[in-house]
Amino acid sequence: MTYDTIINNGRWFDGTGAPSAVRNIGIRGGHIAAITPDDLDETGCPQIIDATGKWVLPGMLDIHTHYDVEVLGGPALSESLRHGVTTVMLGSCSLSTVHVDGVDAGDIFGRVEAIPREHVIAAVDGHKTWTSSEEYIHALEARPLGPNVAAFIGHSDMRAATMGLDRATRKDERPTRGEQKQMERWLVEALEAGFVGMSSQQLLFDKLDGDVCRSRTLPSTYAKPRELRRLKSLLRRTGRVLQSGPDIKNPLNLASQLAQSLGVIRNPLKTSLLSAADVKSNPYSIHILGPAARLINRLGGDFRWQHLPVPFQVYADGIDLVVFEEFGAGAAALHLRDEVERNELMRDEQYRRRFRKDYESKFGIRVWQRDFFDTEIVDCPDASVVGKSFGQVGNDRGGLHPVDAFLDLVLEHGKALRWRTTISNHRPAVLKKLARDSGVQMGFSDAGAHLRNMAFYNMGLRLLRHVHDAQRAGRPFMTVEHAVHRLTGELADWYRIDAGHLRIGDRADVVILDPERLDATLEAYAEQPVEQYGGLSRMVNRNDDTVTAVLVGGRAVLTEGRLTELVGVQRTGRFLRAAHKTPALPIEKGEFASVS
Repeated sequence: MTYDTIINNGRWFDGTGAPSAVRNIGIRGGHIAAITPDDLDETGCPQIIDATGKWVLPGMLDIHTHYDVEVLGGPALSESLRHGVTTVMLGSCSLSTVHVDGVDAGDIFGRVEAIPREHVIAAVDGHKTWTSSEEYIHALEARPLGPNVAAFIGHSDMRAATMGLDRATRKDERPTRGEQKQMERWLVEALEAGFVGMSSQQLLFDKLDGDVCRSRTLPSTYAKPRELRRLKSLLRRTGRVLQSGPDIKNPLNLASQLAQSLGVIRNPLKTSLLSAADVKSNPYSIHILGPAARLINRLGGDFRWQHLPVPFQVYADGIDLVVFEEFGAGAAALHLRDEVERNELMRDEQYRRRFRKDYESKFGIRVWQRDFFDTEIVDCPDASVVGKSFGQVGNDRGGLHPVDAFLDLVLEHGKALRWRTTISNHRPAVLKKLARDSGVQMGFSDAGAHLRNMAFYNMGLRLLRHVHDAQRAGRPFMTVEHAVHRLTGELADWYRIDAGHLRIGDRADVVILDPERLDATLEAYAEQPVEQYGGLSRMVNRNDDTVTAVLVGGRAVLTEGRLTELVGVQRTGRFLRAAHKTPALPIEKGEFASVS
């Protein structure tokens, strides 16, 4: 028997959580054909990989991305491939590009996801050839996809395309009966095409870009219960997933999101909710979320929190950071696109009093801890402030209020002032507990969005490092097998997509990594320009010695830590349709000539 690829002597993890073992793996026709402790016949095999001392895992899943725009002009999505992610989920947070045109997509994605609006418009209008979910799938598969892709249909996408963005973001407007039926038809069409479900949003500090609807919240947030109930009923009937973000300032909305998962006399609604985070602003809430999910599931629901399993550290250029949207003074500044107008506002003493009041308010639930002492300036033309917090700068300037110190520096240096803070997931002990929680899913990377603010493309590797370090220190909190399962098979099975496992007959989405290089390089800061966004420099992760090889459908997209010549040229990934087996792509003759 001949193989296209043989992987020798690696520690094999199958993605189910079963014990790992040193095995030799044969791949043929894009599928796993052999897993054995015995030597495989290497005769005629064009690609033999020595994985001695390495781990061989199923490709990881990233269940929360905003690659919807990038995939159109840069379908290789190589920033995910580099870190062993072989399947990405599009359409999160009610946002997708299936039905909206370029301008509406620019207004919806630009400010919410911090992707330059003009590039969103150019990408959608420049590439859109589809008018339906099925045509959208074919359009993606006509591109040289790097990883596999699965998708939600976005509620804001459907609502804006049906009602028009202006009507869809007005409190006094409701969809007509015909418009409601149109959204339902589109949802049914998406589910029949194989979308994993629908994403919705009730979070109120995500704001629109553009001119006509600027600073309104996302269209999905204006939907009334009846509209949502009819759409959710379609998800219940088909066993598909609702991904949603609750209005965190409204406890009743959060409770409703939990309770809606219950079935009782109807099918349960599979619900994936944003997000389980150990936020500094409310250190006690995290101890409620896990038990709440487990209770709902014991009562017959099917509920999961999405969770980023690493510290949530964010960077900002000046005042451009989404957390300022959650209070009035911050949102007022971000509402102004013109730099001169924004600077005039920030100089105004009345505005500063308002900002200080919002900053010092201890009431209400918030994401950001609003502590300018808990920041670090990492770059600034004034080198004397680098390495300090805004609070320290205020003290150095004669006891200036931290808000005034911050605004003064923004006025002095604009976007040349770069700073960071950690908002959540800062306590290792809590992260260990969440990593084991059955009501929590590993997700929420936001890959492809917030390009200057954060980079969690390698979050799976960082979880594996956390687990591996604990084992080596003699203080294990979970097995590596369990951690791999949480990043692969558990997610694939819940979303019902053909991924996440490495057994005979499974598609060969494979990651080979060096456990000795699960080290501090995973946390190092790096940037890389995005060609299709005019060379904008985005935050990325660079740990090229950790992942030594990645295969998608049996085709090598990364070897020896470097992308292969296939990436961005030939399609290696597929659109994974929910509840369908997905065949691998045929391997072309001579494809392995440059791969050792």
